Amino acid sequence: MKKACLFACAFLFFSFTVLPTATQAQGADPLGVRHGARSGLGAKDIRTTTAEIINVALGLLGIVALILIVYAGFMWMTSGGNDDQVAKAKKVLFSSVIGLALILSAYSISRFVTTQLYSATTGIDYETGVETERVDQQ
Repeated sequence: MKKACLFACAFLFFSFTVLPTATQAQGADPLGVRHGARSGLGAKDIRTTTAEIINVALGLLGIVALILIVYAGFMWMTSGGNDDQVAKAKKVLFSSVIGLALILSAYSISRFVTTQLYSATTGIDYETGVETERVDQQ
């Protein structure tokens, strides 16, 4: 039991101290961004690919919300004075407007997070492509 504990402690010490230093010394790509190009998967940055996937998904959800708004308006206009159908149309319209507001806020949050993450990890401004000045923390 004592040997197993000693072995586990030595393994953890080795894996958390020696291995990260050895892997960082292998190249100037600490985030592994260029690894996809060497493996044949593509040379595009994974951060921009993830941001594009999120933007496409939110765009499709926005289209669905707008279709629901049009559907609710159509239900309201064709209700013919039927109070039950008008109430149902109002409910669908209210729900789809709330959904659209949530989708727009999710888009703005994801845009902010991805641009800040890109700028923080690369040192390049996401909008302009100009390298930002790094401030050394003391």
